[in-house]
Amino acid sequence: MEAVDALNEIAFWLERELAPTFKVQAFRKAAGIIAGLDAEELAARAADGRLKRTKGIGDRTFQVIREALDGGVPDYLAGLRSRGAEPLVPGGHELHAALRGDLHSHSDWSDGGSPIQDMADAARLLGREYLALTDHSPNLKIANGLSTERLAEQLDIVAELNAGGGFRLLTGIEADILEDGTVDQTPEMLDRLDIVVASVHSKLRSDKRTMTRRMLGAIADPHTNVLGHCTGRLVQGGRGTRPASEFDAGAVFAACAENNVAVEINSRPERQDPPGDLIKLALDAGCLFSIDSDAHAPGQLDFLQYGAERAERHGVPAERIVTTWPLDRLLEWAASRR
Repeated sequence: MEAVDALNEIAFWLERELAPTFKVQAFRKAAGIIAGLDAEELAARAADGRLKRTKGIGDRTFQVIREALDGGVPDYLAGLRSRGAEPLVPGGHELHAALRGDLHSHSDWSDGGSPIQDMADAARLLGREYLALTDHSPNLKIANGLSTERLAEQLDIVAELNAGGGFRLLTGIEADILEDGTVDQTPEMLDRLDIVVASVHSKLRSDKRTMTRRMLGAIADPHTNVLGHCTGRLVQGGRGTRPASEFDAGAVFAACAENNVAVEINSRPERQDPPGDLIKLALDAGCLFSIDSDAHAPGQLDFLQYGAERAERHGVPAERIVTTWPLDRLLEWAASRR
């Protein structure tokens, strides 16, 4: 196999396994270094020692390149493939198989780690029919949120990537829900997007009344399609833990049902958001759901397995999950309030 492909696939499996970022980046960086070399030049540099002396090529990545040049699947990749053949969770497989797309993902345009093309390619390889690119909005400066100008530029890139047909990369944004309940992007830009995920990212410890009013404002905005990770909690992982925000869940989910806004079942293992009792409350309120990866790297797109397992465990029927819908139906729903 091609050495670049081997390095990138290793990075994919490591991302899926929640490996440390530095470890993933080592393989993606090495892939970038050799990407411009043809097979003959790469083999020559590997043979005479220049490749091993190249900054950014370590012992492990050099070994992977050598084994790929020799015509086989590198041992390190073979081991990762073997582990990756096992599902991430014991349940939810039937619902996972029914998922057609994913409405929440990030690229290196905001706080993701990979180019848009790489995210789209990974989604396609995982069998997705569509993926919404939802980089952050301008208020979230810590995540390099997109200004109106940068978002407009991104829309042109997405249009170019979709020119070939088949798999569809949806235009979108994860828009910050501001303190006054407005959605963080101009109405004119929001009108141009396929999908708007609205999420709270700041002042998560506001009092219950304030947080409820804030969320209800965003849900009432006709551009909002999905209420993202509604409690904001963190239950594990490198960022530590964070308690769930306090809000009137009955009122919020009633508003979602009334306004045809889907409640996100966020598949990131450190979020597991909403918790099970709120999934049940949203289900009883008549809400739609969107099982999303919230991926910040290609391998994380496979996190949908976690969300499908949680949705199935809590009795969410497939027909109430918008990401099981065909693209035409999904787009009709997303545009229905605008």
